Amino acid sequence: MLTVLAWLCSSMLLSVSGGKLPEAEVEIDVLHRPFLCRRKTKYGDMLLVHHELYFENGTMLYTSRTDGDRHAMWFTLGIMEVLKGWDKGLQDMCSGEKRKLVVPPALAYGKEGKGKIPPESTLTFVVELLNIKNGPRSHESFQEMDLNDDWRLSMQEVCTNTHTAFRKLSHLES
Repeated sequence: MLTVLAWLCSSMLLSVSGGKLPEAEVEIDVLHRPFLCRRKTKYGDMLLVHHELYFENGTMLYTSRTDGDRHAMWFTLGIMEVLKGWDKGLQDMCSGEKRKLVVPPALAYGKEGKGKIPPESTLTFVVELLNIKNGPRSHESFQEMDLNDDWRLSMQEVCTNTHTAFRKLSHLES
């Protein structure tokens, strides 16, 4: 009886919310923003960052600032090279900006955890953006083609994009 009731409640929630449960959000707090911002980060950009990792109770687990600046990290934003919480929380950021990201488990290490990070951990990161570089164009192209954001290209997505490209070419030729 309890199982049936739980199923009915979840079904009602899905139908009320349009078929999807709300996605977890990253809490973003800007700690420092430079006076001048010539460019903001976007998906596909390569970012150089320093970061600190804290547990929910405030205990620091990691800092990239040990041994000076030797442990700053490069990664490409938006292609799942880092936690999903970082891909979301580091968009529209200026070089020199520092943010605090509170990342819920669903956008961090989830039910599995990782190493010293227990399952279902909410993590806090302090991230300082040191540099932004243009990433490879292929990342942006892939995201444009991946119409349902599942990180895979279905035959339908490839055909749709091919059809669109042919249409654009035919307009150029006429």
